[in-house]
Amino acid sequence: MDPNRFGYSTLNCSIRRTLDIVGERWTLLVLREAFSGVRRFEDFVGALGCPRDVLSARLRTLVDEGILRREPYREPGRRVREQYRLTEKGIELFPALLALLQWGDRWTADPIGPSVEVTHRGCGAPVTMTMGCEQGHGQLSARDVTAIPGPGARKVA
Repeated sequence: MDPNRFGYSTLNCSIRRTLDIVGERWTLLVLREAFSGVRRFEDFVGALGCPRDVLSARLRTLVDEGILRREPYREPGRRVREQYRLTEKGIELFPALLALLQWGDRWTADPIGPSVEVTHRGCGAPVTMTMGCEQGHGQLSARDVTAIPGPGARKVA
């Protein structure tokens, strides 16, 4: 363990702040559906089986945080409604969801295999998450990295 680990506050940790936004179970599942192309409230309800008030709150948080945006649509003969679309900020969460999926496929999938496979549209090959550094070294694991204080690190008083 890093001897300086407890010399810095964790109150402004990026993981903590991210989990404050997307760390609730239903929120990650809403994002899963959004990445699958679900856009409309009723479709989210049908896909998730989530209580409507909970879904409304999760969608509101994702919109307030700039991860989803509301966009009006109108079916012929119906009133204007809103649908939800991923923003650039939201799309950048895809690798995090894919990493969770990949971990789940390895450790929690049914014995016959995972329920969904993510493939490259261009060639059909499975997509995998790998960790690398800016110098091009790839296939790193937690044993290959270290965390050091960044410019936002705050010393504990």
